[in-house]
Amino acid sequence: MVRKRLLDPERMRKLPRSYSWVDHRLMRDRFLHTLDVYEAVLYFFLVLVGDHQGLSYYSDGTACRALSMEYEQLHRSRLGLVRKSLIAYEPPLYQVLELPEGPVQLYTPSRSGNTALGEVLRGLARKGGAQV
Repeated sequence: MVRKRLLDPERMRKLPRSYSWVDHRLMRDRFLHTLDVYEAVLYFFLVLVGDHQGLSYYSDGTACRALSMEYEQLHRSRLGLVRKSLIAYEPPLYQVLELPEGPVQLYTPSRSGNTALGEVLRGLARKGGAQV
């Protein structure tokens, strides 16, 4: 087992008066594993800029410039985070939400583009918790 120790004690970080926090469950409960890199960057940006209730109102232009992201990618990432129940969005307001009980599993069709009916039904059943 690795013994933790400060590598540079003189530069140990201290909590500033104004700070943001990330729920450790994001990693432990595998929420992070469900995000693509753009969704993760947007999520962490919203955590960073949000107030104590998780609220922020950065414009799309400002967010795109801060994240070096194209508008279309911001839109897709935001939609992904909303669908995964990690944020709420009502222009221009964002809210980082309390994490749900577990990651929201979204159905994604096979990469070939040809999806068998059984695969579709299994995907739908997983969303509802049933077995097919």
